[in-house]
Amino acid sequence: MGRKSLYLLIVGILIAYYIYTPLPDNVEEPWRMMWINAHLKTIQNLVTERMVAWPKNDMVARQVMGRREEETWLAKVVLLYRWILTGSSPQREQMATFVELLGLHHFMDSFKVVGSFDEVPPTSDENVTVTETKFNNILVRVYVPKRKSEALRRGLFYIHGGGWCVGSAALSGYDLLSRWTADRLDAVVVSTNYRLAPKYHFPIQFEDVYNALRWFLRKKVLAKYGVNPERIGISGDSAGGNLAAAVTQQLLDDPDVKIKLKIQSLIYPALQPLDVDLPSYQENSNFLFLSKSLMVRFWSEYFTTDRSLEKAMLSRQHVPVESSHLFKFVNWSSLLPERFIKGHVYNNPNYGSSELAKKYPGFLDVRAAPLLADDNKLRGLPLTYVITCQYDLLRDDGLMYVTRLRNTGVQVTHNHVEDGFHGAFSFLGLKISHRLINQYIEWLKENL
Repeated sequence: MGRKSLYLLIVGILIAYYIYTPLPDNVEEPWRMMWINAHLKTIQNLVTERMVAWPKNDMVARQVMGRREEETWLAKVVLLYRWILTGSSPQREQMATFVELLGLHHFMDSFKVVGSFDEVPPTSDENVTVTETKFNNILVRVYVPKRKSEALRRGLFYIHGGGWCVGSAALSGYDLLSRWTADRLDAVVVSTNYRLAPKYHFPIQFEDVYNALRWFLRKKVLAKYGVNPERIGISGDSAGGNLAAAVTQQLLDDPDVKIKLKIQSLIYPALQPLDVDLPSYQENSNFLFLSKSLMVRFWSEYFTTDRSLEKAMLSRQHVPVESSHLFKFVNWSSLLPERFIKGHVYNNPNYGSSELAKKYPGFLDVRAAPLLADDNKLRGLPLTYVITCQYDLLRDDGLMYVTRLRNTGVQVTHNHVEDGFHGAFSFLGLKISHRLINQYIEWLKENL
């Protein structure tokens, strides 16, 4: 074997090692998932704080730093890839973020930059008219079927995910989902934006969504779009599911809103930050697409850029003893079905100081953690659809909410996806995405 062939073999092995991730046997299209994950992992490596520091004695680095500014960005990216592939280690003493290398202030901003390349304009097609407008100063997209309808249409208010830090109604996946829903359901779909962390923290995201929803529920607005006020639902995925659950609870106590929601649909929602050591967190802490460290970072960024909250959450020392009564609402030992406990042992929480809760009370606020609502509040909620996925660290949040809703008499349809994972709705190149979306739209057809 020649030297060139040997090099190609070694490169092939390294690439395969980088791409390959062990997956459960029941997961559909595993190699496609691995390929998608490799792309996401590369992006995350470039924007998270796990990058090796610039080696000061590297000749290429010194040459790059001397180039003109417009050349430096590409050179840095190339060099970063070089250092990834040659064994950068998170344990090395010197680390620097990709954000810092680019002169940005925060690594979530880099996620936003990458995500913006997947945004599409509000373009109408042969089936759906798409417009962009503002509901109470919040940017939304409205999808209206073009075919004539003698009756008033259903209305669906959709909230995108992204850990309260990234994402947009303009992302191609959300745009397609809204088009399909509007067309197949013959419904008016409002897909809302909201201001994001780290520039804005709780309760801004909640308030933006709530204000846009209240605007949509005005009689004049519903009449303008031809929406039946008795057939309006709300839906959201991940952080959007969190916001959907939170604003649906808030509507129950709002005397100024006369029109109520008929259904809520929560797609693998994040519902509480008190316990980030649930069985699903333990089992899926490093699963594809959403790791425990990233989820905790999302939660922390929702409330503050102060990294001390993130560290306290990871060590389970962020809840003060005076808030210990809240753990009864998230006690998985009594709220999870037996088959999901799988021999896990419930440990009493470790309590932290009161300082964090006083500085950032949001993580104990029911508007940020809908699972903390008491039973009296839950009893008034509408018909609910919840999707949970077996290989998702947020699985148990959804499972506990299903249990608590059913215990208070709320009608719940629970779709647990045995081969599902977090973000399954968004990866439209995978069969599972279309399967779940079809099930979701069929449920809406029958119940909205």
